[in-house]
Amino acid sequence: MQTYVALLYSIIFGEGRRVVMSDLKAMAEGLGLRNVRTLVATGNLVFEWEDTSVTALEDRLEAAFETAFGRHVDIVVRSAGDWLKLASCNPFPAESVEAGDQVAVRVMRKAVAEDAISGLQAHAAEDEKVLLVGGDIWLVFSRERPSSRLLAAANHKRMGIGTSRNWNTVRKLAEMVGSRQ
Repeated sequence: MQTYVALLYSIIFGEGRRVVMSDLKAMAEGLGLRNVRTLVATGNLVFEWEDTSVTALEDRLEAAFETAFGRHVDIVVRSAGDWLKLASCNPFPAESVEAGDQVAVRVMRKAVAEDAISGLQAHAAEDEKVLLVGGDIWLVFSRERPSSRLLAAANHKRMGIGTSRNWNTVRKLAEMVGSRQ
């Protein structure tokens, strides 16, 4: 058995409707996934399954989600080992301690090319930072501005399929999978 992390791109259906985590957990259990757990109400799953390709798991989860909830949602899957590596490569440790909710990583399905980051950096405010680590995009958002242009600039059209999680969530997911390694 292998432990995996699955991140849903969006669980909001509009008009104030969201996917309830207990329903998401039941969907995953219906696929035969084992020891399914969720973290906060933002579409984070941790589960165990046989050692298989993450692409196969992504396809399987996306098809099940569409069947269960009537809408396609992109889902990015990482093995526990890959998740722990992602968390250990946080390029902003000082900022993460000070404000874990302002540091985020856009976890990508396919690695982002190095040259794509310069386009993102052009959207960063003076007090914001952008770095590419292992194909994923790490960001530090401004505490001074209520909204950032970075998140919109790191969208699917420009960067490819991915989903963002703040450092607090990354760390908690690492704790969840680290105890299963």
